[in-house]
Amino acid sequence: MTKERVQLRVNGAGHEGWKEVRVTAGIERQARDFSLEVTDRWPGSSVARRVAPGDLCEVWLGNDKVLTGYIDATPISYDGQQVTVGVNGRSKTADLVDCSAVHSPGQWRGVSVEHIARALAEPYGIKVQAALATGTVLEHQIDPGESVFESIDRLLTQKALLATDDADGNQLLIRAGLLQADTALEVGVNVLSCSAGLDFKERYSEYRCRGQRAGNDDDFGASVAGQLATVGDSGIRRRRILDLRTDGQGDLAAYRERVRWEAACRAGKSYQATYVVQGWRQRNGQLWLPNMRVQVRDPIIGFDMEMLIAEVEYLQGETGTTATLTVAPVAAFELLPEVPKAQGKNKTGSKGFSVGEGETLVEFK
Repeated sequence: MTKERVQLRVNGAGHEGWKEVRVTAGIERQARDFSLEVTDRWPGSSVARRVAPGDLCEVWLGNDKVLTGYIDATPISYDGQQVTVGVNGRSKTADLVDCSAVHSPGQWRGVSVEHIARALAEPYGIKVQAALATGTVLEHQIDPGESVFESIDRLLTQKALLATDDADGNQLLIRAGLLQADTALEVGVNVLSCSAGLDFKERYSEYRCRGQRAGNDDDFGASVAGQLATVGDSGIRRRRILDLRTDGQGDLAAYRERVRWEAACRAGKSYQATYVVQGWRQRNGQLWLPNMRVQVRDPIIGFDMEMLIAEVEYLQGETGTTATLTVAPVAAFELLPEVPKAQGKNKTGSKGFSVGEGETLVEFK
């Protein structure tokens, strides 16, 4: 396999010939990061280092730009035989993680999630793009001392959204599984190695959520007090019960949604696996990317199902060019939306789920 060309573009110049390369991107990462390393001198040039922390940069894998951001560090180490120089950096969106939310007056009513996110990101020169409709926020206010992302993250929880970045250093508002891989991950075909914890200790046979909501003269007593929603996980054979706390008042539909999400998320995380494949690209030439749905065929572990690529790590070094793909069932990354609190006789909730008591939801086994 031909070695992939890796180029760091900074200050109008492109630097290549790196001996060690690592670029990581994922749907649970707010900022992609990279580290590049060369020994002896700058690759392809006899000049001294021409980059410095704070420089704007781009990282290209072949003809694909994968990161736009800033250089964080330029570490150096040497001994009597050689000098090793490195460059480390992150996406522009790292500033949203590191820096405080600054906006005046710092509160909004009746606007979209992306409207607020753009206002919070604008002081740091970062664009925000939404891959889908994000809905209207009733009210939002910056909490003193919180970072930009911490403030945005509270909005994401309300609308079951994820935030990540793209190759141009923009913040993206997404949901899990918006992309589709062209190539399957298949043992004996393109998988070099795999590791999976298959850790079930955070799973339970039954999830329960009990709460109450405000009543009135026409709606009171048992109908508003002690409401219980339950859901089962058939993958757990012994009795293990988890009672979930409620946040304020809600209705039965809200509690049903809560237990469904809790069961599916915990089950999905227990099947997370890491696959190493040769090269960075699928058979159609496209890079493996985070948020791709991919068919996984692994008779050793027992997978024959569609899973989600949560993270991709592009590596190049003495062992060759490989991609490390972290995958899990899509349900592991589907966030819990905030359900509006019930009022009066309205018992249907925002989505009207109809999970029966004791219903089995998770069938990942």
